[in-house]
Amino acid sequence: MDDTVHTGTELLWSALGGDPALLDRVAYSGPAGLLGARLPVMDLARATVAVAGLAAVEHAGAAGRVRVDDGAVATAFVSERHLRVDGRAPVNFAPLSRFWRAADGWVRTHANYPHHKAALLTALDPGSDSVEDVAAAIGERKAVEVETAVYGAGGLAVALRTPEEWAAHEQGREVAARPLLTRERLDEAAPRRGTAGRGAGGGRAGGAQERPLRVLDLTRVIAGPVATRTLALLGADVLRIDPPDNPELPDQHADTGVGKRTAALNLDRPSDRRTFDELLDAADVLVTGYRPGALDRFDLHRPGLVVARLSAWGDYGPWGGRRGFDSLVQVATGIAAVEGSPDRPGALPAQALDHGTGYLLAAAVLRSLTEQREQGGTRLVRLALAQTGHWLTHTLPGYHPEDHLTETDGPLGRLRHALSPVSYEGGPTGWSRPPGVAGADDPVWLGA
Repeated sequence: MDDTVHTGTELLWSALGGDPALLDRVAYSGPAGLLGARLPVMDLARATVAVAGLAAVEHAGAAGRVRVDDGAVATAFVSERHLRVDGRAPVNFAPLSRFWRAADGWVRTHANYPHHKAALLTALDPGSDSVEDVAAAIGERKAVEVETAVYGAGGLAVALRTPEEWAAHEQGREVAARPLLTRERLDEAAPRRGTAGRGAGGGRAGGAQERPLRVLDLTRVIAGPVATRTLALLGADVLRIDPPDNPELPDQHADTGVGKRTAALNLDRPSDRRTFDELLDAADVLVTGYRPGALDRFDLHRPGLVVARLSAWGDYGPWGGRRGFDSLVQVATGIAAVEGSPDRPGALPAQALDHGTGYLLAAAVLRSLTEQREQGGTRLVRLALAQTGHWLTHTLPGYHPEDHLTETDGPLGRLRHALSPVSYEGGPTGWSRPPGVAGADDPVWLGA
């Protein structure tokens, strides 16, 4: 493994406040060349899984090494594609969840959920829900107009932006100005679970056992459910709550529901709200994945709780209250432009922002529990898919073409060009002159 693998893990572990001495426990192995992309997706995957493992062994007080196998990591990052239910392959994207050509560029929509499909059709009024009619309706409008109209109707659509356009966008500037994740201690409250506990499953030194860690799961789609699926793997009692009238998509539930229990509660119904409040009163961890502000009316604060909040765009800036999904974040932040071609946008080889943020979220919860065991306090951690995307494109070591380009003024104007790959200590760092106008030089040797 090259240094970028270790560097990615070090950066994440530092962001989580972990002890750097534990980094030597991580062992990497497995086949190379998986999750190939222009951006360092495999390095993101390895690093997020590595810190989840480190946080787990730290919290459990275990002495073993953390094994990170590329084959296992790459498979897990596309777990939804490998799922089979009685031999049937999953449906990961509905027909209206795709790229569309707009009048001035591209737009991507997400319409997997029935209510999002209905909102899309309301905004576009295409006459039917056929791909052909929707394509015609979008083709008549500018991409940003589609984005604005669909979000205004409660749906999801994002115009394709280049990295430069996202960097100039107000939300892009907000994302760039903030850290990858935030971890806060809100008060001096005692932990809601005994401080002597070790591991999510409840074991501790000396063989004594206490009840398992209780995790109340209010998440959807991939990132949040991957985090809670990981906590369930480690022995936590994870209880997922969904509204009865808006259940998770069946295949999504099958992929991320392993190890958990699930229940349906309508929090606007008094009896269900009382049940929920009783569950929250007895929980140790609350993980939420709804758009910022959507759950504020339910007063979810409890002293001594560890709260993990996940969002698409962050809970700040003009897009702070917007819904979003991995595929849309890739389009807005320039990732789809980087991974595509001049003719068509591209995509990462996995929903890597979702999966990576999920493992990072699990690590942040475990680190908060470890620190809480020693110091107490209600804890809050916050992550966003857009922040993970920024870390992938701007912080994680890997191939970034702009690092190997330069600009030179000359007879042809301002020229951006590639640096030479030929380099040695004490050697030249660039050419002595820019290119000139073709045929404009005298046919003589210099100094002759």
